[in-house]
Amino acid sequence: MGTATALAPGLSRKLKKVLETRTDAPDLLASLNTLSSFYSDNTPQSRRNLRSTIENRGLSINEEFLDASASAQQALDQVEEEVNALAECCDKIAKALNNCNATTGDIISTTERLKHELENTTQRQEIASCFLRDYQLSNDEINALREEDLSENFFKALAHVHEIHANCKVLLRTHHQRAGLELMDMMAVYQEGAYERLCRWVQAECRRLGDVDNPEVSELLKTAVRCLKARPVLFKYCAEEVANMRHNALFRRFISALTRGGHGGLPRPIEVHAHDPLRYVGDMLGWLHQALASERELVLALLDPDSSADTGPIAQRFSNIPESDVGKTESDMTFVLDRIFEGVCRPFKVRVEQVLQSQPNLIISYKLNNTLEFYSHTISDLLGRETALCNTLWALKDAAQKTFFDILKTRGEKILRYPPPVSVDLSPPSALKEGVSVLLEIIETYSSVMVPVSGKKPLFEPVISALLDPIIQMCEQAAEAHKSKGVIQSSRRSRVGSDPAQLRRSSVDAILENTNSTPSSQTRETPSRIFLINCLSAIRQPLLTHEVAAEYVKKLGAMIESHIYGLVEKEVDSILRKCGLSNKMSQFSSNDALPAGESARLADREDMSPGVLSECLKGFFGFVLGSENSLPEFEQIQSPSLRSEASVQLGKSLAEAYEVIYKGIMDPENGYPDPRSLARHPPDQIRTILGI
Repeated sequence: MGTATALAPGLSRKLKKVLETRTDAPDLLASLNTLSSFYSDNTPQSRRNLRSTIENRGLSINEEFLDASASAQQALDQVEEEVNALAECCDKIAKALNNCNATTGDIISTTERLKHELENTTQRQEIASCFLRDYQLSNDEINALREEDLSENFFKALAHVHEIHANCKVLLRTHHQRAGLELMDMMAVYQEGAYERLCRWVQAECRRLGDVDNPEVSELLKTAVRCLKARPVLFKYCAEEVANMRHNALFRRFISALTRGGHGGLPRPIEVHAHDPLRYVGDMLGWLHQALASERELVLALLDPDSSADTGPIAQRFSNIPESDVGKTESDMTFVLDRIFEGVCRPFKVRVEQVLQSQPNLIISYKLNNTLEFYSHTISDLLGRETALCNTLWALKDAAQKTFFDILKTRGEKILRYPPPVSVDLSPPSALKEGVSVLLEIIETYSSVMVPVSGKKPLFEPVISALLDPIIQMCEQAAEAHKSKGVIQSSRRSRVGSDPAQLRRSSVDAILENTNSTPSSQTRETPSRIFLINCLSAIRQPLLTHEVAAEYVKKLGAMIESHIYGLVEKEVDSILRKCGLSNKMSQFSSNDALPAGESARLADREDMSPGVLSECLKGFFGFVLGSENSLPEFEQIQSPSLRSEASVQLGKSLAEAYEVIYKGIMDPENGYPDPRSLARHPPDQIRTILGI
């Protein structure tokens, strides 16, 4: 009972554990499936022997595993035996190596020492090779500098000398200064000898260029000149040689072009056209300009070869050689070109002076002046202003200009010496028309003048003044002579036809007679002024469309206006004098103090009485309200616009004069009893009648 009581708790725990076990667990299901594979009979005996059955089952599985792995175990045993054999071999090899190390240690140390010595020797050899390359010339290079003909090898060796010389400067900054100085002295000897030889070769080549009209500069010569730029003195010798050779060649070519022409007679000699001054001078200038372009190209290729774009590989080796600046190169080029063209200055100047001394006509002289000025500017831009050829050109240009203005002066003096008489119709003289025609031709020439790049067209105002001023003075002299002649004739007629009875007539009768006189006898200045207006208008009209004469046209316009004003003023004064109003205008417009005893009222004065003033105004109204020919219409003024302007100004002046008279009459202080009977027409009516 006690035992059963003691087992009861254990059973209860197992039972509880069994009851708590989950029957759907994967492990439990897998175990049951495996168990069902060999547990077939569910009997009490089988259940009692379940443990032993499971253990037997496990034992059989292990036995099967051992049987299956027996071959693998045998293979592993065989591998272990082979590994043990390899270990024994390795031990033997290790023992052999230890024995070799002990016996060959001296050999290895000796080999290492020799290896280091070989490396040091190789490094020293490389240093020596670099030193020889950077600081010594090879035998071939020395031979190229001293003995061989000038070729590419010479310039390569010379470039190497420059490099060594530059490297020696670096060497001087180290503790090897003595070696650097010795090497620099040696290289200096090589350099001087090479440059002297190069200079002689370049001079010989330049002499050869002087024998050819259009030489071509080889790449080798360009490189030689580029090298010589490092020696300014030698370079100057070569430049002078070039200048002298080309100087002689150009002189021969110029004389040949003048006298013999080209090969086979084409082009023809320039002096064939000596009868045509303009073409003769133009051909010479064109030849000089073309020669300057070709010579400048040649000199530029020689003295400044770096300006060419296609520098070869030899030239590029001397890019580090110090050269003069651009200004020095331009100065050298100017010097050489000036020397080259110095020889042609005299024959060219002599021929142009002969042309100028032959007294060409005015137009040709002006064209020569313009041609010389254009080429003076153009060649100065290419050659430089302070050169012999340019000085010659500018001197000839001044001479041509002086010749042109001398011709104008002579022409003007001749015109002024014999002024033509004034024609009956007051038209401009033929000399004026001829002068204007010449001026228009000169203006056309001026418009077609070629303008240089660095210059501008010459001033044209002096030409117009030099040509037209004498013509205007001639017209003024002719007008003055005509006026003097008319005054003399008028005075003679007045002395012959004077009558004492007529001189004793009353002033009123004289005014009435003056009122009936014709306008053609008004004044002797009128024809002279009309003549001047016609002349100035004939000059001004053709110049209106030309811009170069704009200032002179303004001057002529002011002169015409001045003469029209004077003409109108004289005509108005003549009309007022004929009407007897001329001496009364000052009294109407004056506010000055009167002499003692004279009345302040105009009506009380004898010459300003209503009766006298009425007769004068009748004469004035007779002019204004009379026939169409009562007022001057200036029919002899040839320009319709100026004729109309003069008539309008005459009407304005008369209307203004009448307005002064009208206001004086209407002023109560002047004491006219019936002013409206005197001044029957107000100023507005007079303006309307006069067409103002």
